[in-house]
Amino acid sequence: MSEQHFTLLIVGGGAAGVSIANNMRRQSASIKIGLIEPSEKHYYQPGFTIIGGGAYTLKQATKDEKDLIPSSVTWIKDFAESFQPETNTVTLRAGGKVTYDYLAVCPGLQLDWDKISGLQDTLGKNNVCSNYSVDHVEYTWATIQGMESGAALFTQPPMPIKCAGAPQKIMYLAADRFRKKGILDKFNIEFCNAGPGMFGVPFFAKALLKVVAGYGIKTNFNTNLVAIDGPKKIATFEVADAEGKKTKVDKKFDMIHVTPPQSAPDFIKQSPLANAGGWVDVNPKTLQHAKYPNIFGLGDATSTPNAKTAAAVRKQVPVVVDNILAIMKNKQIVEGYDGYGSCPLTTSLNTVMLAEFSYDGKVTPSFPLLDPRASRTLWWWGKTTGFPWLYWRLMLKGYRIDIPHLESYAKKFMDES
Repeated sequence: MSEQHFTLLIVGGGAAGVSIANNMRRQSASIKIGLIEPSEKHYYQPGFTIIGGGAYTLKQATKDEKDLIPSSVTWIKDFAESFQPETNTVTLRAGGKVTYDYLAVCPGLQLDWDKISGLQDTLGKNNVCSNYSVDHVEYTWATIQGMESGAALFTQPPMPIKCAGAPQKIMYLAADRFRKKGILDKFNIEFCNAGPGMFGVPFFAKALLKVVAGYGIKTNFNTNLVAIDGPKKIATFEVADAEGKKTKVDKKFDMIHVTPPQSAPDFIKQSPLANAGGWVDVNPKTLQHAKYPNIFGLGDATSTPNAKTAAAVRKQVPVVVDNILAIMKNKQIVEGYDGYGSCPLTTSLNTVMLAEFSYDGKVTPSFPLLDPRASRTLWWWGKTTGFPWLYWRLMLKGYRIDIPHLESYAKKFMDES
């Protein structure tokens, strides 16, 4: 493959990459843009929770990548293998090289299934399920449907992970399914979290403890899944006490929903773009790389200490686009990202707690007149209908979504429905 050059090169064609491509194209019709992405399918990952809960389908959450990338953007259907930032070059797995003036790095997270011994051998059978796997998310729903009683375990690994609330969202959906069938009292449901509490933001953690109590769920904190024997239905956890001493504990299960450990992709960890922790090293407010001023990072693989959610990407994209354009015009870049993230917590099959927060756990509700700790049917509509529409029709197409303009978006939605 001959060497290609772009004004803006994007690594990753997920929520961040496609949004950047379209957003930049809306700002400039002339900039030459390239996007490196090997996958032909694009998934609306926030929908995976409700697929596992039986309220959505994988088909609804899937589109062809080719239909999302602008025709004026060059799609390089390959893997980024390595970075040579000193020469503004990315080497592809197939062997070609691509050069750039500006680089946006947004490859998403890597799911480290192999860090849990035995998991890969049993995932998708023996009632071992995970909403984090596109190949097995539908098996979660099949498992829940087939359950009549027993021990149901839901695990959460050490942070960071995609959407910190997802491991418990599916637990509430399963519990509500059991309740509606009149069999909730026949289950022993346990939440096994490697972290110290229900949620990283105390404001919402207290409210979630009430949800847990309402379903009779037992919580186990500082309890990390390290091994699983599917045929014997035994899960092994490493439990840390108050002094940090760790012991192994086996738990029997009739079903288990596993959230895998996650990290930046290996090609990022091994690159000169990574910090000591393996993340793309960026300024948390400008999203500019700490060492290379013509490189920006956004999405899940960056060093920013925000919740790794699509809502965070929505706020990051305009900051990156505007700052790249500012540099091109020899203008000052801005500290435009405040760490905003959103986690719509599905607390039942018709209610959602809309948790919104920024850096340092500051609560930042878009609708401050509504108590954000309350589970509402309105947000269930948002989770199943409104937010997917905003994702496919507005965010990915490069529109800038601001809460003050939601009224006009709602009108547009009604006109198109």
